[in-house]
Amino acid sequence: MREEIRNYVEEAFDIVKYASEKIGSRLPGSDGEKEYAEYMGEKLKDIGIKPTKEEFAVAPRGSIGGLSYAGWSGIIISALVYVALGISSVWFGMAAIAIATIAWLILSAFLYRTWFDMFFKQEISQNVYGELLPEDGKYDYTIILSGHTDTSWNWRHSEHSYRYRNKPIIGILATYGKVGFGAVCFFFIAAVSIAMAVIYTGNLLHAQWAVELIHSISFENFTIALHFIPVITAIGCAFVVMWGDPNPRVASRGAMDNATGCAISYAVTKYYKENPDKMPKNCRIIDFNCGSEEAGLRGSKFFALEHKGEPILENAWNINIDSIADKEYFEVVIKDDWQFTRFDADLERMFKETFKELGIESKSGGCIHNPVGGSDSTPMTRAGIKSVTFAAQNPMLTYYYHTFRDKADRFEVETVGTGFEVVLGVIDKIAKFQAERGYNGPQKK
Repeated sequence: MREEIRNYVEEAFDIVKYASEKIGSRLPGSDGEKEYAEYMGEKLKDIGIKPTKEEFAVAPRGSIGGLSYAGWSGIIISALVYVALGISSVWFGMAAIAIATIAWLILSAFLYRTWFDMFFKQEISQNVYGELLPEDGKYDYTIILSGHTDTSWNWRHSEHSYRYRNKPIIGILATYGKVGFGAVCFFFIAAVSIAMAVIYTGNLLHAQWAVELIHSISFENFTIALHFIPVITAIGCAFVVMWGDPNPRVASRGAMDNATGCAISYAVTKYYKENPDKMPKNCRIIDFNCGSEEAGLRGSKFFALEHKGEPILENAWNINIDSIADKEYFEVVIKDDWQFTRFDADLERMFKETFKELGIESKSGGCIHNPVGGSDSTPMTRAGIKSVTFAAQNPMLTYYYHTFRDKADRFEVETVGTGFEVVLGVIDKIAKFQAERGYNGPQKK
């Protein structure tokens, strides 16, 4: 680590330790999240930058945080099978539950739409950000350094794999096996409920295909099997219930995910504040502490909508920093697959070039797609901002990902330092790009 940046990196690591050890869990909309956001705002004040706080409503369990509700839905449907075998009209209610749950899963838990939020308990979350202007106050473009302040619920299946931490293959199989079995069980019993409702609807309407099917030997054998299948599906759905522990006291402490993102964003901002000669010419830096990422990117969504058409989003680049801890897995995340959003190709290239210049070798090849969920780069990209997400995290489910074992003593200050240097290197490349080509908006390959 260069001596020039050591103090900034060590302060960033101190912020990570304070967030994870002193504050602890910071679930979306919780007092812990608010405390960390206020703490980062005070850090900005300490270096002469005025923080701005913007509050918004969030339904913490209305998206991916509420996946356990799908498990309960599956258990209820499984139990109702025994009633429906005697009262066929019950299948209609079961189908309605199944359809509503699947619609919520697809739209809210997978695609992060806010349409179902009104049906869930609301809390108040916040974004906190501050801007660093050039000495003459004039700028042509903006670089937003972002990290999210909140943490996830404790994922029990991931945490249970701690016992296999020295046997990662077994740990991965144990985690994915439970989750996969649970998902198959839920969708199977949901599909059965919908299919049976369709069949009995056809029977009520005297459709020949339905009448013949109900009186067939195959249908009779299937109803016999339904005396046993719900026991299996209920067990599988119980694994889904166990997925996200609702107890805030055992929620993730969020050292890696994502105190590191907020800490590095602040440290880089402070570096330019104290070294104005290093500041990119005609550039404004915004340190953006984003709330409620784990509840479905709610903070970045709010920011993008709140400031749509305003100067703060004009000619803007976003380096979204999310989890810098695993030194063997430095990578640029270029797409959120579930969100169908491809991030900026220019920033992708800049990160890869910076990795090469710093001699960083990554087991993930230095470039990944986010296979599940989403990152704050998605709302930024959709708002017309050039954005990618920067991470140093094992992309597989691990015992410390979204669990209370996400602590600072697991990784090294030097890893955070490498992340700090990567961000500085990319900012230099952005400045050069702006000087030579100007702003060109999000680019896809």
